[in-house]
Amino acid sequence: MTMNQTLIEKIVDFAKRYGATRLILFGSALERPEDARDIDIACDGIQGWKLYEMAARLEEELGAPLDIVPLSPPTRFTRFIEAKGKILL
Repeated sequence: MTMNQTLIEKIVDFAKRYGATRLILFGSALERPEDARDIDIACDGIQGWKLYEMAARLEEELGAPLDIVPLSPPTRFTRFIEAKGKILL
C-alpha cells in the first residue's frame, strides 16, 4: 500500500467529519510504506465508540486494514507517537 497525498486527504476529511481534532500517522505506513500491510492512526477529538465506528467505516472506505489509537488520555505510547509520527491534522 502506498501512502500518497490523495489517501492522506481522504483519511483527514473522513476523520474531520467525525470531529477529529488531531490525527497522527505512525508505524509501517509512515516508515516503510512499500511494505505496509495496514495504516496506523492516532486520533483525538472523537469520543467513545464513535472513534472505533469511524475507524471501521474508514477501513471499509480505504479497502485497507486500519489500526486506531486514541491520543487521550496520554500514555508513554501516545507520547512516542506524537514524537515520531507525522501530524496529519
